[in-house]
Amino acid sequence: MIRRMTDPLRLHYAPDNASLVIRLALEELGLAYETVLVDRSCGGQNSSAYRAINPNGLIPVLETPDGPIFETAAILLWLADRHGALAPPPDSPDRAAFLKWLFCASNTLHADLRMLFYTEKYAGPDSAAQAAVRTMLTERLDQHLKNFDAAAGTAWLGADQPSVLDLYLACLLRWMALYPQDFDRGWFDLSRHPALHAICEGLETRASVQAAITAEGLNARPFTAPDYATPPEGSAT
Repeated sequence: MIRRMTDPLRLHYAPDNASLVIRLALEELGLAYETVLVDRSCGGQNSSAYRAINPNGLIPVLETPDGPIFETAAILLWLADRHGALAPPPDSPDRAAFLKWLFCASNTLHADLRMLFYTEKYAGPDSAAQAAVRTMLTERLDQHLKNFDAAAGTAWLGADQPSVLDLYLACLLRWMALYPQDFDRGWFDLSRHPALHAICEGLETRASVQAAITAEGLNARPFTAPDYATPPEGSAT
């Protein structure tokens, strides 16, 4: 169905999934939007209806007047550019640096984190191979965080007004502290990255985060001292 320009945006989400990043951006922008739960407990992301709007079967999708958009970074960039906020404008001298770090978060940091969450898909069933891959990934992730921490303190990362990159990183940091549930996460300590810790702490006071806490059953400090989501519709995983 073609959406009219006057129709509210529609976010297809699951609690504490990548759709959380989009929810935060929508709230920061003060936009009207609807939500549609993708029930992962029954494989809703693999249904024919969902695959029709995202053939990859991944969450989230944002239905817009320009059609459905998938991929977290693509949605964030569309929102920021369409509404002139949460990112440097295309003609800004800060734009190039912002873009390279946004896509580093998406294509490098988030991609490695996904491999850590689903190691068996990449390493196979052998437990020793999985352990080796997880060790490699945690070392890489730790270096990524050092790189982002050093890059903070700009108009697009760690400023008084958050960018979509701040929102994205805060959610990734949350998930590093929580998942995989059966994995020793001693490798991760947010306090070792003071600039990123400050970003997370600042976001927790914002109305957008308070709205997400209520909507998705997050705890009061979802980034600096996260706990598992307890949404009314069921688990995030």
